[in-house]
Amino acid sequence: MAMGDGGHKPCVQTFAADQFDDKMEDQREAKSSFFNWWYLAIVLAGTSSVFLLCYLERIGVGLFFSIVTMVVSALVEGKRVAIAKQYNLVDDPKSILPMSVWLMLPQYTILGTSEAFTVVGLQELFYDPMPEGLRSLGAAAAVSLFGVGSFMANAIIDIVMAITSGVGDQWLGNNLNKAHLDYYYWLLAGLSALNLCVYLRIANGFVYKKLRSELK
Repeated sequence: MAMGDGGHKPCVQTFAADQFDDKMEDQREAKSSFFNWWYLAIVLAGTSSVFLLCYLERIGVGLFFSIVTMVVSALVEGKRVAIAKQYNLVDDPKSILPMSVWLMLPQYTILGTSEAFTVVGLQELFYDPMPEGLRSLGAAAAVSLFGVGSFMANAIIDIVMAITSGVGDQWLGNNLNKAHLDYYYWLLAGLSALNLCVYLRIANGFVYKKLRSELK
């Protein structure tokens, strides 16, 4: 969970917004619409998660959506690279590809939904089961997950770059038309799926606070 949340939080909105060209009027308007849809997804997902699911279920749903996000991102990136090859733009990373920027909207909408479910669930998980005197510490621990996740995400990037540069083309090179960012997304999808499996195994043995008190 730390790796998933911490990995995308520092840069996801900035990266998405950078895909719009401020020099073009329609692109500036599209950027504004992107942020509207982004936050709409977060609000809707957060509202539904609070009323419909318990906190462990919310986290599980959020982790599932993180897998879907990576799969969609890999497919879109694969299509982008294919278009670059089709129009012989592989060696021109600054060129504008004949591809609608709105193809990136689904992955960021799903990512916003994933974040809403996961963050709301984590906050309640680190608050509700905690003893009353330690709830502030639990809230601090929940926030610290994102910092830990950022360090883990950076470590994964360094490992991927070190391995791929030694065996062939870098997955995360400066020229994204030649790089294999889609492979990296597939790797993250696999790690996210493994993370979800581990989470489900642990969550299956979790005893809720109310149930523990009843058993006593």
